[in-house]
Amino acid sequence: MTRFALTLEFDGTPFMGLQRQAHGPSVQQTVEEAVERVTGETVTLHAAGRTDAGVHALAMRVHVDVAKDIDAFRLMEALNYHLRPAPVAVLACETKPDDWHARFSCIGRSYLYRIANRRAPLTLDLNRAWQVPQPLDHAAMHRAAQALVGRHDFTTFRSAHCQAKDPVKTLDLLDVERVGEEVRVHAAARSFLHHQVRSMVGCLALVGMGRWREEQVGQALEACNRQMLGLNAPSEGLYFVQALYPDD
Repeated sequence: MTRFALTLEFDGTPFMGLQRQAHGPSVQQTVEEAVERVTGETVTLHAAGRTDAGVHALAMRVHVDVAKDIDAFRLMEALNYHLRPAPVAVLACETKPDDWHARFSCIGRSYLYRIANRRAPLTLDLNRAWQVPQPLDHAAMHRAAQALVGRHDFTTFRSAHCQAKDPVKTLDLLDVERVGEEVRVHAAARSFLHHQVRSMVGCLALVGMGRWREEQVGQALEACNRQMLGLNAPSEGLYFVQALYPDD
């Protein structure tokens, strides 16, 4: 049995999320079925993180265990053939020791959130960014974001359906920048709560619109109360960017 680590890029628009779902297509099911067509084996895909319906990935790390004698390059090429026309691609494939795990060996995860700050309808970025037509003060958003950096109880910014045992997380980075008409929010931590990034972005957007004062973000955090959340940003602007491992 060989453990293969795959790096996946995918457009989350047609999927109910990364994890296999009973009520619709998922990235996990799509990749597992492609592996079965290549190897004849039923496998279970393990991922560095879970993504909701509509969330995208630039480089999601996953692993599968395969008994078939096949090298990593051939497996990657065969999977990309069988994944078509689903919007999922294997960018890299390598063998790993049996004790390497896509989820449990991961020591850091990063996300990007894209806000299309323009009035004109989206065409090329439809379903790939959150359109906010009113002007956003990205500098105010960045200043407000710094209240969330560090180790905190993020109860306010977690989904009511979050299954994490502990709402305390350490946020290593939360930066906001403007690139032309796009406002980008970069977030990095060892791990995140369900909806944490989208919830943080939603509140920062309220600051950018002038509907919240900068200090209200920190006040919402301190309240440890989901009812203090101002806005949960939609899924289409969120991208899983990178998973970090000790051997990288």
